[in-house]
Amino acid sequence: MSARKSAEPSPEGIARLNRKRLAAEEGARAMADAERQAVDVRKNMARLRELRETREAADAIVQALPTPSITRRKKKPPQ
Repeated sequence: MSARKSAEPSPEGIARLNRKRLAAEEGARAMADAERQAVDVRKNMARLRELRETREAADAIVQALPTPSITRRKKKPPQ
């Protein structure tokens, strides 16, 4: 008996190739999806950082302003 390959692939070989092809396609889709999610996360982080820095700058300005002195007026006696 000689171990000769036939011209037609076996059903098991076809199934194996289909599984490999599907796995490769699914892997590519998963990688693309993960990259899209990472981009979305980075965009959101940048947006939140900008909001935080803006809020911190506004707080620093408010802290730097002199506090107004509050003088109470005497109440007028009832007439």
